[in-house]
Amino acid sequence: MAHQSDLIAEDIHAYLTQHEHKDLLRFLTCGNVDDGKSTLIGRLLHDSKMIYEDQIAALRKDSARFGTTGDDFDPALLMDGLDAEREQGITIDVAYRYFSTTRRKFIIADTPGHEQYTRNMATGASTCDLAIILIDARHGVQTQTRRHSYIVSLLGIRHIVVAINKMDLVDYREEVFKDIQRDYLGFADQLHFKDIHFLPISALKGDNVVNPSPSMPWCLTPPLMTLLDTIEIASDINLVNPRFPVQYVNRPNLDFRGYSGTIASGIFRAGDPIMVLPSRKTSQISTIHTFDGPLEEAFQGQAVTLTLMDEIDVSRGDTLVRPDDQPLFEANFLAHVVWMNEDALVPGRQYLIKHNTRSVSGSFREIRYRIDVNTQNHHPSPQLHLNEIGLVEVVLNAPIPFDPYNVCKGTGAFIIIDRLMNATVGAGMIVGLSDLEDNLGPVTPEEFEARLGQKAKVLWLGSDRKPLAEETGRRLFNLGHSAIVLDDPSLNAVLDPVTQQLLRAGLLVLNVIDGERPSSEDHLDVPKLIKTCGALMAWMKAQRIVS
Repeated sequence: MAHQSDLIAEDIHAYLTQHEHKDLLRFLTCGNVDDGKSTLIGRLLHDSKMIYEDQIAALRKDSARFGTTGDDFDPALLMDGLDAEREQGITIDVAYRYFSTTRRKFIIADTPGHEQYTRNMATGASTCDLAIILIDARHGVQTQTRRHSYIVSLLGIRHIVVAINKMDLVDYREEVFKDIQRDYLGFADQLHFKDIHFLPISALKGDNVVNPSPSMPWCLTPPLMTLLDTIEIASDINLVNPRFPVQYVNRPNLDFRGYSGTIASGIFRAGDPIMVLPSRKTSQISTIHTFDGPLEEAFQGQAVTLTLMDEIDVSRGDTLVRPDDQPLFEANFLAHVVWMNEDALVPGRQYLIKHNTRSVSGSFREIRYRIDVNTQNHHPSPQLHLNEIGLVEVVLNAPIPFDPYNVCKGTGAFIIIDRLMNATVGAGMIVGLSDLEDNLGPVTPEEFEARLGQKAKVLWLGSDRKPLAEETGRRLFNLGHSAIVLDDPSLNAVLDPVTQQLLRAGLLVLNVIDGERPSSEDHLDVPKLIKTCGALMAWMKAQRIVS
């Protein structure tokens, strides 16, 4: 079972430690019906000696009853375990298998090829780093090949292995392989894959699966197992934008309060400043804990518990970010949605949107278009039906912190839940901000206040406190507020209309122009005793100007 290592006999603890620290590659197989997806995985595991002997004996027995290869061993039965799958010789549900080599650990998702099971394929692909797209050498690129390639692209999978299977049925001819490669590249150019590898194989015979094929000496590409072992995926990790969705508040005793979760992207280090969204409270990371002990830094994919230097309110559903690298924080955005329910997506109907560890109710204002995944053409549509994909405008009842899916999968993805049935009905990938703000009417002061976390006020400091105003303006900006320092004496004659416009924009105005203050509740004198930024910030919080 699995690969053999001398360490197993010599030092089992060292072997387990080595195994624990291997890279993990998640990949899926997809393609048209009967292109050989399950057969390929079965052959991969069989030829790599990663199956127990009793499993092999059971598979040989089942091959005689359910197999599609006559009296020969049918590798597909290793993956197709459901009775309905074996009776029909197809894959219906996603099947997962785990194995490892001396270099890597792998999780395989074997996905169905039928169009009616597109939602199963999208589910299996959602966590993968690499996709193996199989093509039958006899039939070439099919409609479902295009469909699955588009979904793989939509889900942000950057590494593709196009395995042209059943080469034994076309006498291992190189020209057949070249023709299919040319056809695939003809439509794959618009899918923006990072790298594509083409590989001629015979999954049933084992050609180019684990070992090079003597029948295809013209093939210079390494066998599939070698590709899986060596394809570089480390650069796919986002180490730039720190995002930490809080899953659980860890409070085992009176002396410890930590915030547990899996880092969605970026790097967090002890001592780093952080901001809690949506509250915008700030603090610093005190310590980083894992099951194996404390760390000085942690990065994307690690499950950790963070403790903070300040006692601030942090709950499940909040997101920790760096104050100088905040995600978008809006209630409206555009997203690609894969619909997975028999009942159609209807604009205006209320759904529950689960984004990371937070759930917010909302609706879809409109469906911009439905995507024909076979041709990538866009079509107007009043609804999205089962297995259809479209670009929609999402309107939530509360803002959430998010990034575009191509920037950070962890904060750019969400699922759609039916509020009555509590069933998952769709999945979404955020594209970016909505561009239909013009049909909402003017933005009200209340909306500005809720969005910016501040009240629009003009604070009169006087020209002698200009450095204080500038320092406070920087502090407010770092905390996510919107403030402006008025310091041009030439504006004195028109100060009132200027400040009125700035107030209508929801801004906090720090005025250091000497003049007569209007008698309005929107204009406030800052007490002369306040000489420092900290004191001014505390005064503004006491006046409930900023949160």
